[in-house]
Amino acid sequence: MTPRPLPDSFPPATVLVMAASRKGVNDPVALLQNKSHKCLVEIDGQVMLERVLEALIDSGCFSRIYVSVEEENILRATPRMSAWVDEGRVAFVRSSGNLADSVLSAVDVIPNPLPLIITTGDNALHTPELIRDFMTAFWTRDEDVALAFTRDDVVLRDYANSGLAFHMLKDGGYSACNLYALRREKSLSAVRVFESGGQFGKRHKRILKAFGVTPFILYKLKLTGLDGLIKVIGRKLRVTIDPVLLQYPYGPIDVDNKNSFDITEETLRKRRNKTG
Repeated sequence: MTPRPLPDSFPPATVLVMAASRKGVNDPVALLQNKSHKCLVEIDGQVMLERVLEALIDSGCFSRIYVSVEEENILRATPRMSAWVDEGRVAFVRSSGNLADSVLSAVDVIPNPLPLIITTGDNALHTPELIRDFMTAFWTRDEDVALAFTRDDVVLRDYANSGLAFHMLKDGGYSACNLYALRREKSLSAVRVFESGGQFGKRHKRILKAFGVTPFILYKLKLTGLDGLIKVIGRKLRVTIDPVLLQYPYGPIDVDNKNSFDITEETLRKRRNKTG
């Protein structure tokens, strides 16, 4: 894949979009339109994965965009995505097992993969502005790993019915935005925490399995704030971690069910009407 030039304000970076279906799961969003993959569902007239890739391309932050999915034909599901593949703007990498396996197998086949940004194929509300804000924070700091979060009050201001599971800590609630950045080789060790699939806000026991007893107790009893918890987790994983707070209410909203599908489609419709 031929790297593409970036604006001078951003060094080259690679982004990996996780788009494979979870094995053995009948995804409720895919079933809405009888699609094989959730990311192929049309939302406000555009296939969701195409919308995600469009935002990444328009952000101007990435020299290379890879999509982790089972087969290349899924990535070529629309004429526009197929054209991006042919033009070298987007490339296919085969998914493997769980989320952590897919990231690590992608790293094995992508030349010089670091720094690597990881996102998902169902964050249809992410905008180029949101992505640029995350990347600006990433490039102006030096931690091994960066994670994007939005505070609960920011989300609930516009999306009181979002149904998001917030991480409730001593200093308030937070929700992850499915944007992760790995700066250097040792950052890859942190990927193993996703062997269980993530979704720690909905499945608290996964925190215990991924991070151990101390972070789990701090989390469950709200004994520390976000920065404190992240530092403890970083020591456990032997990496430095930077929590990046984004001020976009739609940042943590991914399309996981009928409710989030409807919220996302309504938001996209309002955006289109505003710009049209």
